[in-house]
Amino acid sequence: MHLKVARTMNMKHETNMHGMVPPDPDTQVSEVHPAVVYMPKRNRKRFSANCVQIVKNREAAIKAADPANKRFAAEVLGPSKSSEGQSLYYWVAWI
Repeated sequence: MHLKVARTMNMKHETNMHGMVPPDPDTQVSEVHPAVVYMPKRNRKRFSANCVQIVKNREAAIKAADPANKRFAAEVLGPSKSSEGQSLYYWVAWI
């Protein structure tokens, strides 16, 4: 993710970042990725890395999604490390 995109992401989520580790605008550690996310309920805003499958593009995410089996296409930001050392991804948008 380019610096301009990172700053835009920060501005979009500026008021809704409670519980989120913000991306570092000076590095490319956390980036926005298309993904398929396994989640029993679509009310979570962050996901353990083992529930996230990063895919090549949005079309691949849509194709791999399987709502009947609780696998949803999304854009996620990450990875990020929690205070417990777990690798996390944060929800950006449903595709």
